[in-house]
Amino acid sequence: MPIPFTKMHGIGNDFVILDRREHNTPLSATLATQLADRHFGVGCDQVITIERADSGASARYLIFNQDGSRAGQCGNGLRCVAAWLWRASPELGDTLELEGDAGRMVCERLPGGLIRAAIGTPQFEPAKVPFVASQESGQYLLGVEGRSIEIGVVSMGNPHALVVVPSIDSAPVAELGPRIERHSRFPDRVNVGFAELVDRGTIKLRVFERGVGETLACGSGASAAVAILRLRGLVDPRVTVLLTGGTLSIEWNGRGEPLSMTGPTRFVFDGTWNDD
Repeated sequence: MPIPFTKMHGIGNDFVILDRREHNTPLSATLATQLADRHFGVGCDQVITIERADSGASARYLIFNQDGSRAGQCGNGLRCVAAWLWRASPELGDTLELEGDAGRMVCERLPGGLIRAAIGTPQFEPAKVPFVASQESGQYLLGVEGRSIEIGVVSMGNPHALVVVPSIDSAPVAELGPRIERHSRFPDRVNVGFAELVDRGTIKLRVFERGVGETLACGSGASAAVAILRLRGLVDPRVTVLLTGGTLSIEWNGRGEPLSMTGPTRFVFDGTWNDD
């Protein structure tokens, strides 16, 4: 059966968006993997389905990684879902409330094609990440093949670990990313960020995403990096995050407060997948 889809991206973090509001069965992990395949499918970092919401929100969204596994949150994807809904329903106002696995998120349409998304409150308690540790700490030592790697951990609706590096260009993303992603202290695996501090208002970031690999951008990863660095007192409440695919602005006032992210989205093309 033909399946309409839209290809979108947020600063290079790309998605296949499916409108599933009239379907009663969830998307299968197998179909998500086929769609995400860059050689035999459409190709994307994540497949995102737009579902009917039962709670009064404008819509519900579900996120599937390239390997078919589910992701709890995706900041760039959330903004793309909001942009898709605004294009499909021009009568919607400039503020949308969307429901995902990580809870309700509010998106606001700004001038210049930007979207601000409130993507929840960072959770640092190890059990909420989840991360195996006896108590919460701003920094942990993680044993990786005989080395001790200093990391910070946080949940942004999905688990994140952060490694601070002197230079993003020489960061060992390909080497350490997959090892930390599947480390035994992360029961649900983890997204791994590598951050270079430029100044108190700017960082550079690369992210190895759980179930995907290194991506051009990661909105929840940018949010996680700022939350961890701010908790350590290294950055200001508003931070520009420079990723390989572009720039995001992250705002966070501190522990217990919600975090917001602002950035662009882009429609690439619409198409039809023939699911023979």
